[in-house]
Amino acid sequence: MTRNILFAFIACALMAACGPQSENQEQPETTDNTMIEVNPAADGFNAAESDDEAIAIADSVMAAMGGRKNYDAIRYISWNFFGARDLIWDKHTGRVRIDFPSKQTTYLVNVASGEGKVKVGDKEISNPDTLKNHLAEAKSIWINDSYWLVMPFKLKDSGVTLKYSREDSLSNGDFTDVLTMTFENVGDTPNNKYEVYVDKGDHLVKQWAYFQQASQDSASAVWPFDNYQTHEGVKFSYDRSDDRGPHKVVVYDSLPDMVFTSFEEPKID
Repeated sequence: MTRNILFAFIACALMAACGPQSENQEQPETTDNTMIEVNPAADGFNAAESDDEAIAIADSVMAAMGGRKNYDAIRYISWNFFGARDLIWDKHTGRVRIDFPSKQTTYLVNVASGEGKVKVGDKEISNPDTLKNHLAEAKSIWINDSYWLVMPFKLKDSGVTLKYSREDSLSNGDFTDVLTMTFENVGDTPNNKYEVYVDKGDHLVKQWAYFQQASQDSASAVWPFDNYQTHEGVKFSYDRSDDRGPHKVVVYDSLPDMVFTSFEEPKID
């Protein structure tokens, strides 16, 4: 199947024009015969300079991952990052708890407001300037660690330009479409670039390449994005084949408020 034919097939599938779909697949809603977009871009996504083909493939990734509606409905996610620290994220409010044992530090931060508190050792940070620095550090940790977990859901994020790069194959022979993500005025490292390898068969991200500088010709690192597991109808990649990145992902419907307000070790069932 040629790339152009595949692109047409993906677009057809996304517009629900290719016949009946599984009842478990998210269906686009219509009002007065007008399509309501099921995977809207974030405010600030650079649609003008992004490729239509890349955007269509990004939408196919979202559908394969379980759909925007299901992802947005998930409120609490916890995971371990590289065996170094544990994070609990309230997606609906921006509250994040980070326990960092090697630093004997617990961060309780709202990444939306920048407010929070931090304990180092057995002492809570009280100096305003020191606290501000620690909270900024906490937000940077969350930006990095959550990106490793939910990158496929952020292909149309604010500040992103998405381009179709090429067809390529993985080491196992599977064929992929490669998307290039560049950034403008967002995050801690806007000069980064990523290449995202999307499987032509199941439309899941299977590999990503990191470029420290967007101008680089060769990647600084290439990592698998595999071993998908499903929580609340949504697929997450963790415990990956290279044993890097996120581990022990858990999704919760509810959590006690003390998880985000108390330095005590949370007791979660």
